[in-house]
Amino acid sequence: MAEPIRNKRADPPIAPTPQNTPLNTAPISSHAQQPGVASIKEEDLDRAAAASIFAKDPRLVSLIQGRLGSLVGRSSGYIESLPTDVKRRVAGLKGIQKEHSKLEAEFQEEVLQLEKKYFAKFTPLYQQRAAIVNGQTEPTEDQVQAGEEDEEEDEETEAAPKEEKASESAEKVSGIPEFWLSAMKNQISLAEMITDRDEEALKSLTDIRMEYLDKPGFRLIFEFAENEYFTNKTITKTYYYQNESGYGGDFIYDHAEGDKINWKEDKDLTVRVEQKKQRNKTTKQTRIVKKTVPTESFFNFFSPPKAPTDDDESTTSDIEERLELDYQLGEDIKEKLIPRAIDWFTGEALAFEELDEEDFEDAEFDDEDDEDDEDASEDQDDEDESDEDDEDGSKPKQEAAECKQS
Repeated sequence: MAEPIRNKRADPPIAPTPQNTPLNTAPISSHAQQPGVASIKEEDLDRAAAASIFAKDPRLVSLIQGRLGSLVGRSSGYIESLPTDVKRRVAGLKGIQKEHSKLEAEFQEEVLQLEKKYFAKFTPLYQQRAAIVNGQTEPTEDQVQAGEEDEEEDEETEAAPKEEKASESAEKVSGIPEFWLSAMKNQISLAEMITDRDEEALKSLTDIRMEYLDKPGFRLIFEFAENEYFTNKTITKTYYYQNESGYGGDFIYDHAEGDKINWKEDKDLTVRVEQKKQRNKTTKQTRIVKKTVPTESFFNFFSPPKAPTDDDESTTSDIEERLELDYQLGEDIKEKLIPRAIDWFTGEALAFEELDEEDFEDAEFDDEDDEDDEDASEDQDDEDESDEDDEDGSKPKQEAAECKQS
């Protein structure tokens, strides 16, 4: 539904044109040919010498990057040099493309309305789920039977009746304890954010809901029972899209806003207290100074990063990566966790995630093993040539193998 993050509304891109086209009138002819690889000669480049020059003067690298960056999006003059009749036809094609873009925007709007329509049908199911999870009701016999139909009749299933008899004699449990915490810990992108300290607070999480905004965007709603960490009953995070559609009619992510968490005294999980001893040089007395510093926590999710405002490329790149991650987390909760929470709780959803990752790895890295085999054979030849080389190089090769296995 949405394009990747766009922090700033960029200027309309200019269509790429041939780099080798002269600025004079373009040859509109069926006999015109583009330059081939054989017709382009490149001077030999001493890479070591170039690297040495750049290493000695980093400002030169920065200058070159700035110059190259200023060329991005600039026209080579090819379109401007076309005959008037041809330029008129190009303008006509642009007009047709605008009509196409309008239809794409209408398509995305209708898709959004369809999503909202079925979300309204999903909502009663989510409400039933919340009631069962929190012990407010029990599932019907039909619901239980439908859920058991998909279970495989293996040894674990045969042992289930014995476990049920044992549980009957134990203390009665209301609902499904730690349902959402368990589901989140099975969702890889969320699990990486949850610390041991967070788990105690997340045990009081009773439901995660989602709602659409009147304009393009959505809101995630986390509901909590009474706990020792904060007073909020609900903590929300809202994702906003830009009013204008992007290329292809997709909605463009703009920014996110999270609720302020009202932490109880000394219970803020997003900070830690560091203690340091200080000694007075005159009196020789010591004192303990406490300092509060930010720390990793899932609850930082509700304080999303802000779009960069300065021109520092290193800072901008870091913030853009955090914005991308923040947006993807919101999408994962909306598209994966909420609709299929029970599959994440049981771990069944992990099988589908692993299959997707394996398919990606097979598609992207099929030739890596072959290259490693070739490198290994070359290394073996080098080892046979010199015992001294073998002694010097054995340890790094062994370490590389160990890293590969890990």
